[in-house]
Amino acid sequence: MRFYLTTHKRHWVKLTDVPLFLKSEHFAAAATLYPARGRYAVDSGGFSELQRHGRWTRSPRQYVDDLRRIWEHVGPYDWAAGQDWMCEDLIIYGGTAGPLTFVGTKLSVPEHQRRTVHNFLDLRSLAPNLRIIPTLQGRTVAEYHACADLYESYGVDLRREPTVGLGSVCRLQSTKQGAAIVTAMAARGYRLHGFGFKILGLERVGHLLASADSAAWSYHARKRPPLPGHTHKNCANCIDYALNWRRRVLAAIPTHHQTLLTDGSAA
Repeated sequence: MRFYLTTHKRHWVKLTDVPLFLKSEHFAAAATLYPARGRYAVDSGGFSELQRHGRWTRSPRQYVDDLRRIWEHVGPYDWAAGQDWMCEDLIIYGGTAGPLTFVGTKLSVPEHQRRTVHNFLDLRSLAPNLRIIPTLQGRTVAEYHACADLYESYGVDLRREPTVGLGSVCRLQSTKQGAAIVTAMAARGYRLHGFGFKILGLERVGHLLASADSAAWSYHARKRPPLPGHTHKNCANCIDYALNWRRRVLAAIPTHHQTLLTDGSAA
């Protein structure tokens, strides 16, 4: 399993060879892009898009253009997420969570799944060589099976895909329901990427994932004093803290799972 460190700091690609997970929008807005030292994957920014707008404001064509620019200037990425539609209640119905306000899409789970699958088909048609992955969405095991079946009905053999994203599990990952979803999709023979996985989720089902990413280090750092010798208020944007946190996470995983959580450099 490859463990990506999620960050909004795009210049980190030139500072470390640890696998990174970065939003396409941060690259798209940049005047200067740096070649990556190590592996990285690209997040489409779907959570922020739907949280703020209740819809996608970038067309598939715009997203593909952004991905081509990233590929050309930063270097080939492992994969890029599609413009999928998450199925969390806050995304669908709206509301608040901490400082975030969700406008709500007011659409059904099946409609989110339909739009997710259709977007993947559009993106792959526009750019078959850009390593854009399909992502499964839902809230229950049955709904994830339905989403997988929808892909299959369009001729997408998810078993042959190098990576299949598993969306909308971030808040469920450490629960029995989250474990059941991961287990059910892994049993279908998919090489899963778990979006936003933390240590409890990795302890439960990390051995069933091909890869995962996490930005939990930044939230963790906001609640604690900065590292010794660091002059900033906290280390929420600090690469030293992020790399130390990643090492602690890997060390905390049970021994029989630890060997799966490599940086993937030998792959």
